[in-house]
Amino acid sequence: MILVTGATGTVGGAVARRLAGAGEDVRALVRSPEAARLPAGVEVMRGDLSDPASVEAAMHGIDGVFLVWPLPGAAPVVPVLEAVRLHAERVAYLSSAGADPAAEEHGDPITATHSEVERALAASGLAWTAVRAGGFAANDLAWTEELRGGGSVVRTPFPEARRAVVHEDDLADVAIHALTSGGHEGRAYTVTGPEMLSETDRVRFLGEALGRTLKTERTGLDEAHARLTAAGLPAEAVNGILEAHRTFSDPAYTEERHTAEEVTGMPPRTYRQWAADHADAFR
Repeated sequence: MILVTGATGTVGGAVARRLAGAGEDVRALVRSPEAARLPAGVEVMRGDLSDPASVEAAMHGIDGVFLVWPLPGAAPVVPVLEAVRLHAERVAYLSSAGADPAAEEHGDPITATHSEVERALAASGLAWTAVRAGGFAANDLAWTEELRGGGSVVRTPFPEARRAVVHEDDLADVAIHALTSGGHEGRAYTVTGPEMLSETDRVRFLGEALGRTLKTERTGLDEAHARLTAAGLPAEAVNGILEAHRTFSDPAYTEERHTAEEVTGMPPRTYRQWAADHADAFR
């Protein structure tokens, strides 16, 4: 049986859904079982990663864990991994493409936390695999507010920002492969989408999936800053996001593409497929 943390989120939800669909035994650790909408056959247990005792209680009968770390800082992960090690052997961790456990300094606190969690995994005695996500295609769900109900314009300060964003199902497939087959212990797999696309490109593809014309409209940094702050992000994170998108907007910017196919042998999902899979969210 596999324990899935973050099962109510985008990637964790994909892991739980795809495992259950393949007939695997799945248990989801969630803070609010009554609010969790998970596939039939997924066993749901109440727990929180900030409470290692609740993690240990959910570990009985578990062979592997899909780990998402949503907490600020990595120090609390150590007792969680100790609770996991009492029962399971394998962990697949959703990390970041920018993570570097060997680095002494990191450009932002999120990358620093992922790097520290990877260091803790390496010291834990568990058979671990890091799934280092590139840009998440699912971040584009932030555009639903502007597009749902017939909207046609996405306001963004960086319409030309380009990334090889990845479908969450590709990340899920790599994690599942690491948890259910051998040869992935101690490996870190960067997983991106197959093509570099600007925000304008992606909005256009969403329009194709919806059957209507969509476009981007450049907005000022102050408006973008206010919007991200209103969403509850701390100032440091907001500044980091905007600075990163400034980098992504440089015409010379590119990303090495490492798709799920390198691990699973299956062709990667395109952004057009992601748009089709999520079109209803934008209607």
